[in-house]
Amino acid sequence: MTSPAPVEDRCYVGVDVGSSSVRAALVSHDGRVIATAEEAIHIWQPQTDHYEQSSDDIWRKCCSTVKRVTEGIVKQRVRGIGFDATCSLVVLDENFQAVAVNKDGVTGRNVVMWMDHRATEQASRITATAHRVLSAVGGVMSPEMQPPKLLWLKENLRQSCWKEAAHFFDLPDFLSWKATGSLARSLCTLVCKWTYSPLDGWDDSFWAGIGLEDLTENKYSKIGRYTCRPGNPLQQGLTPEAAEDLGLEAGTAVGASLIDAHAGGLGVIGADVSGHHLPCENQPITSRLALICGTSSCHMAVSQTPLFVPGVWGPYLSAMVPDLWLNEGGQSATGKLIDHVVTGHAAFSQLKERAEKSGVNIYSFLNGYLEEMAKDLKNPDKLTSGLHVWPDFHGNRSPLADQSLKGMVVGLSLSHTLEDLALLYLATVQATALGTRHILEALREAGHDITTVFLCGGLSKNPLFVRMHANVTGLPMVLPAEREAVLVGAAVLGACASHDYTSIQEAMEKMGKVGHVVRPNLELESFYRKKYAVFLRLFAHQREYVALMNDCPFHPVSPHRK
Repeated sequence: MTSPAPVEDRCYVGVDVGSSSVRAALVSHDGRVIATAEEAIHIWQPQTDHYEQSSDDIWRKCCSTVKRVTEGIVKQRVRGIGFDATCSLVVLDENFQAVAVNKDGVTGRNVVMWMDHRATEQASRITATAHRVLSAVGGVMSPEMQPPKLLWLKENLRQSCWKEAAHFFDLPDFLSWKATGSLARSLCTLVCKWTYSPLDGWDDSFWAGIGLEDLTENKYSKIGRYTCRPGNPLQQGLTPEAAEDLGLEAGTAVGASLIDAHAGGLGVIGADVSGHHLPCENQPITSRLALICGTSSCHMAVSQTPLFVPGVWGPYLSAMVPDLWLNEGGQSATGKLIDHVVTGHAAFSQLKERAEKSGVNIYSFLNGYLEEMAKDLKNPDKLTSGLHVWPDFHGNRSPLADQSLKGMVVGLSLSHTLEDLALLYLATVQATALGTRHILEALREAGHDITTVFLCGGLSKNPLFVRMHANVTGLPMVLPAEREAVLVGAAVLGACASHDYTSIQEAMEKMGKVGHVVRPNLELESFYRKKYAVFLRLFAHQREYVALMNDCPFHPVSPHRK
């Protein structure tokens, strides 16, 4: 038997499957990212609110990226591998072959993406049952969770998908199964997205009450008969087939998986903050919030005891950090929203041309452009005194849990200039930060004591986004030393599975490192207090307008009337 590599030579692979790409990293024993690779994955949008992917495509990209980051590395050095992914729904038949999740019958599209909102009506019906399991999702079932998606498949594809399906996986669990052959589901996925309780198990009455009683058969074998904690070693590690696909040794330890945002939480929330003069220093990690911000954003807070927060998911026991309760807030569209606002503006082509000439990306250019616009002001934040955005273009996940809400912009003019685009960009970024403040207030009212925010994800690389979050919330923003903290979090799973660390908590502290700290400008407290008051009135007014229109019949104007 080959002896293990010396501690300083040991490394781990983290694989992160995001909405549009697969990324892999080779990570050292002390949390340094040695190499990374990324490949795009395909998204189909056959109709509005339907988003689909291919599990075969995703696995192929996992394999190719892992091979790239481990090229030239002695394979015995790789002690473990961990996977994280979006909470998308994968459907396979009894032979573990793909089953179509669309009315076209295309088996190559067997994944219902996390952001797919086809099941909004089913989610509303589930919410209306007021079943006790809903207390762990803020009282409201989201169409981004799995029960409404499963119900949609049964009601709309009964003779095809539902009849053929034998295995429904959350995407992170699909990857673990593909790597090891283990059908055990991670508590992270089952608890956060499927209504499973670590203390009580599945609730038969819930599934029967929503019309999915057939899933209770054979001890829930189709959706998860066996469970395990994130980071627990799965079976005997990589199967020979998976090892060949990934370019690693058979038997390499595989840790039970995580949802991608939760992997980001592991990568940042437990870091040693000694000497950084942060309010959370010498305090438990329950004083920290992990903000994982990319296409969407997730807000992760842990507690020693269960705290129920209206409109916020959880409390979930051991769903991210073992033995701690997790509350998970979120925004369904942040990076996607910012892209939508910027690329849809009349001045976008001018912005793109100016940015290319300057040799920077469009957001770096906009950030600099705003600084120039504000040169006569003390701070560019105040450029939007008369421009306000309500950011729920894709509905509100937290803390209102209202998928019917839409985006709002107040203060538009007839201007189509680049300056107008820059201001709208700034107001949109501020709106995402105000949304975080809204979530923080809900957490605090329920008993959380958050003093410091730890960021990771694509948007954490945008200095304006980070600074706006510090100024709007009044809290310091901590950026990780390794900007690919989600990948570090995935590698933590492999490190725990290899037994090189005794626990998730130890691995988080040793592998997570603090980088830059952005502190709030307290002179802007009054400005953002007013801006937040406007923010809250926007959604109140939107609901008022909806109520008014529902009370009044709609009379279309004849095209012949002048």
